[in-house]
Amino acid sequence: MSKPDELLVDVAAMVESGQSNQMSLTVVTGGAVITGRLAPEAVWRQRVSEVLTDSAHLGEFAGTFTASTRKEGPPTHLHFHVARILQGAVGIPETGGMYRVAIEEVSAWTVGDFSYH
Repeated sequence: MSKPDELLVDVAAMVESGQSNQMSLTVVTGGAVITGRLAPEAVWRQRVSEVLTDSAHLGEFAGTFTASTRKEGPPTHLHFHVARILQGAVGIPETGGMYRVAIEEVSAWTVGDFSYH
């Protein structure tokens, strides 16, 4: 997208302002379909930092995610947690992952997520 979808920016702003992690969303970006729940950026960064801290090989990167970088203006990214990339009849990773998606790169989206049981 050359210009971010204003409605999607509004959804991201509501997630940011409410500190909620219950909004489910599915997006198409770069040909991939990502489905999961949105988290406020600060919550997402903290969780990624915790995962990196627990890693024997990647712990040194944890501080990068806890550094405060809040900018003025509307959100520019969606922060997914418990998210999967949909590939055929499976979601990868099966347990869900952490994804950061640029709103301007989203070509289609819908409220709700898809799960395979």
